[in-house]
Amino acid sequence: MYTALLKSHSGLRWVLLFSFISSIIILFRASKKGTSIKAVKPYVLITLIVTHVQFIIGLALYFTSPKVIFAGTAMKDSVQRFFLVEHISLMLIAIILVTIGYSKWKKATQASKAMKSLFNYYLIALILILVSIPWPFRIAGSAWF
Repeated sequence: MYTALLKSHSGLRWVLLFSFISSIIILFRASKKGTSIKAVKPYVLITLIVTHVQFIIGLALYFTSPKVIFAGTAMKDSVQRFFLVEHISLMLIAIILVTIGYSKWKKATQASKAMKSLFNYYLIALILILVSIPWPFRIAGSAWF
């Protein structure tokens, strides 16, 4: 079960990153051109959904992974601390930003301001996600997939 969750979480990371980058580019272009909200909705909605699915899989991993050690000594080791605190905290903040941004965007009346606002929320969330991914060059024992 753990291996399937880990592979799903690692593979879905690429879908999530592609979705974020696509949404950000589309939002940027839409804010400049004055595109309607309905034209961009599928892209930003897919990003929202994939982000939440990734978080649910990540939560399941959080409580089953041997990398997450619930002990006071984990805070002294940078790799254990990363998986116990840093990774989940930054990802949670990113998901909150995506959700708030999408909710505000959906209720907005001015399309151009809404696009710029959602662009900012999604961009900040993407930066937080990129910083908190356990890249192989950053965390020992992590893989590309």
